[in-house]
Amino acid sequence: MKKSFISVLYVAAAMAFMLSCVPARKFDEIKKKKEAYEKENAQLKIENQSFTAKMTELQSSIDYMNKRIYGLELDSTVRGTSLRTMTSNYDQLNKTYQLLLANNRDLLSGSNSETRKILVQLKTTQDSLLNKEDALKKLAADLEIKKTSLDKLSKEMETSRTELEAKEAKLAELQNILNKKDSTVKALKAKVIDALTGYEGKGLTITQKNGKVYVSLDESLLFASGSFTVDSKGVGAIKKLAKVLETNPDINVLIEGHTDNVPYAGTGAIKDNWDLSVLRATAIVKIITANSSVDPKRLSASGKSEYDPVESNATKEGKAKNRRTEIILTPKLDELFQIIESN
Repeated sequence: MKKSFISVLYVAAAMAFMLSCVPARKFDEIKKKKEAYEKENAQLKIENQSFTAKMTELQSSIDYMNKRIYGLELDSTVRGTSLRTMTSNYDQLNKTYQLLLANNRDLLSGSNSETRKILVQLKTTQDSLLNKEDALKKLAADLEIKKTSLDKLSKEMETSRTELEAKEAKLAELQNILNKKDSTVKALKAKVIDALTGYEGKGLTITQKNGKVYVSLDESLLFASGSFTVDSKGVGAIKKLAKVLETNPDINVLIEGHTDNVPYAGTGAIKDNWDLSVLRATAIVKIITANSSVDPKRLSASGKSEYDPVESNATKEGKAKNRRTEIILTPKLDELFQIIESN
């Protein structure tokens, strides 16, 4: 475009040079042509400017497109590399898949019996597991029941333990009272022995059994045969015993009359051995009350007749021992009975 413009200028100069040498008509023609050329030249300048702007714009577009092309080429290169890698991986996976598919076909075609065997084993194992699960559930239920029973038993045991401790305390208290009673009985026996010294071995025996003191007096020491009147020797022994009872107010006294099995042959108020045994017991009671301050409430009289012998009535000696009067001394057990009743 710039070359065309320069050419036009040369032409114009040449025409100006020629005008100086040509006639007026020619000059006018040349002048018109010049004006036409100048007009064309001005138009060409405008077009040239437009073309220049367009060229600049096109150059910018070209530069932008070149950048885009470079980016696309670079992206294409990366994508191509990725595509080749993915293609390679796909081919490898496809080969692996085909191999697995072939192996699976081989397994399916050649191992049906083995598969069935495994399925049977699996079914058996599953059934066994279900049975064990049921057994475990039952065991858990049983354990819960046993736990409940154990808790109940533990509470009962705790209650029993408390009751046992209370009973042990009561038992210890009872044992203490019994020990005290035994000590009292032993002391009482010693006092009776001291009071009746000189009578033992002469129709009088003193023993301790069942927590009591037994003073046994033969008929020969107290009564004539078939009589319930105490002779003077017996009265002396009973008086000494009464003094011991007087100083031991916590002792109860039971007097029992006994006979042998020979029927009573007398007359009067006494009809038989029952009457004789009872009257002999009451005779002892009357001597005690008449010669001491012993409270009559502490005294009891009973007759056993021939029905509580200590020896056989088949011999004379045995009959003599059975004809006796027993004075049984028993410590009062009010405290002991109170403890027992409190339970």
